[in-house]
Amino acid sequence: MAHVIQELQRPALVMAHNKTLAAQLYREFKELFPDNSVEYFVSYYDYYQPEAYVPTTDTYIAKESSINDEIDRLRHSATRSILERRDTIVVASVSCIFAMGNPEVYGSMMLEVKQNEEVNLDALLHRLVEMQYTREQYDFYRGCFRLRGDILEIFPSWEVSRVIRISFFGETVEKIEEVDPLTGSSFNTIKRALILANSHYVTPQSVIDRAMSRIKEDLKERLEEFHKLGKPHYAERLEQRTSYDLEMLEVSGHCNGIENYSRYLDGRKPGTAPWTLIDYFPDDFITIIDESHVSIPQIGGMYKGDRARKQTLVDFGFRLPSAMDNRPLKFDEWLQRVGQMVFVSATPGDWELEQCDGRFIEQIVRPTGLVDPAIEIRPAFSQVEDVLTEIRKRIAAQERCLVATLTKRMAEDLTEFLREQEISAAYLHSDIDTLERIELINALRAGKFDVLVGINLLREGLDLPEVSLVAVLDADKEGFLRAERSLIQVAGRAARNVHGTVIFYADKLTRSIKKAQSESNRRRVIQEAHNKEHGIIPTTISKPILSMPRIGQKVKKQVPKGRVEWKAEVLEEEIDNLRKEMKRAAKSLEFERAAELRDSIAELTRILVES
Repeated sequence: MAHVIQELQRPALVMAHNKTLAAQLYREFKELFPDNSVEYFVSYYDYYQPEAYVPTTDTYIAKESSINDEIDRLRHSATRSILERRDTIVVASVSCIFAMGNPEVYGSMMLEVKQNEEVNLDALLHRLVEMQYTREQYDFYRGCFRLRGDILEIFPSWEVSRVIRISFFGETVEKIEEVDPLTGSSFNTIKRALILANSHYVTPQSVIDRAMSRIKEDLKERLEEFHKLGKPHYAERLEQRTSYDLEMLEVSGHCNGIENYSRYLDGRKPGTAPWTLIDYFPDDFITIIDESHVSIPQIGGMYKGDRARKQTLVDFGFRLPSAMDNRPLKFDEWLQRVGQMVFVSATPGDWELEQCDGRFIEQIVRPTGLVDPAIEIRPAFSQVEDVLTEIRKRIAAQERCLVATLTKRMAEDLTEFLREQEISAAYLHSDIDTLERIELINALRAGKFDVLVGINLLREGLDLPEVSLVAVLDADKEGFLRAERSLIQVAGRAARNVHGTVIFYADKLTRSIKKAQSESNRRRVIQEAHNKEHGIIPTTISKPILSMPRIGQKVKKQVPKGRVEWKAEVLEEEIDNLRKEMKRAAKSLEFERAAELRDSIAELTRILVES
């Protein structure tokens, strides 16, 4: 991938099917392109419960979400780099096909300040408020500005450690500096500062006024439809909800669920595709789809699920029909926008093979001489006892293990069982926060624990040289998680270590197991012949453990017994961050959230004292 980008010298979008793989790719591209702008763009929700309605039980489920501030910052950094630099590489999850603000409006809602120019300070402050920056004198954080005498300080939406300080002499910009937000010490002096909006949905007031007028027109038409259909209670519900949103838009320029009115704000016609991250790229960008056999079906499936949920909300008077246009791209819309593509997969899907007319580049031999691991089949009835024995052997050799289960409950129960056997283990599944997943992977590699138990997150793309054993429990339970491609992918996690071994626990040989074994043997024959011809001795991959740059550290909800000791400075930093967040929550009258944060602070303080 890196060589393709290097040769073409064009902006690149690298898409992965999950956040963990995207994080690994991001770290690797940062290492391969130290002077480029390498960015990370994934969904910023730590928790997301979409708005929904269940007619059979008359149950309305309000939208609930928890936004990760650090990932939100990285998203802003990504769009800024795309707009400003040609050497940008964005590593993104499939969330990049979901609706965002209009790139033209976002690009126009920026503020440029130059040294020695005349500036009306009041107009400048008003412009910052329009760009959704908050004025804050004391608790200074990302997305804020403050004025102290003749000095204006702006904390940009994409920054974490630099603040723009603008010094005035009268109405003239005397000096512009980048300073440390904590100490105030200057990093350097610059000639101009370019400040982008604090939201991708930022909208000028004139556009909001025009949108409100169209919302009122559509609301009137929809209410008439409901009355004609003999559903006045639906009409009353829709009128109350929409009128409240209009009042909020008029007063503050924003409302909860504003994305459901994005079509009006963007000036789009009904049914037209939304703006997405892809629209921020220049026309000649390239797209690389990693693990395409999973990523492509995921892209194709996003639209239908989203539409089914919103159709119910519209039909029962919870939303205007415009909510249907706040959606991910359809598959054909995505194809029209991405331009030139490269598909990468060890197990390509049928669709990708059709696109290239059966012509593809097969890279089987490795520079390290490593061959695909041999796959052993063992009885499933004694799988837990057997895998425990194998794990102890690997621990004695100071090597790591991956165990793949079928369910979250089994992953958690097996992890607890291993801990009771005095084996340091942790589990990884979709309920684990995005950034915690990344840290768990790094902790496994660093030897903070020996066994990682998971479901389908232990497959595509994870590069773990320290892992010498991959055990697949219940391998004969035919289905998506135990299909041919899935089995080949999970077996590949042991292909980075010269002692790599894969064990499938199965009481019968399914078609998928047979095909996975056959493909592994085919590759081994080619790899061993190549090694013999060139005199190559297989060597375990040597790879540094890289952390996510400036993504912060989270204290783990699960701490493997007896092995992990979190540093005091990490705990202190996390406590400090939580205190700031608690104050902001209380200031916003989110008292339940503030209480949760208070409890978290108390728990971390207890851990800090005990350590």
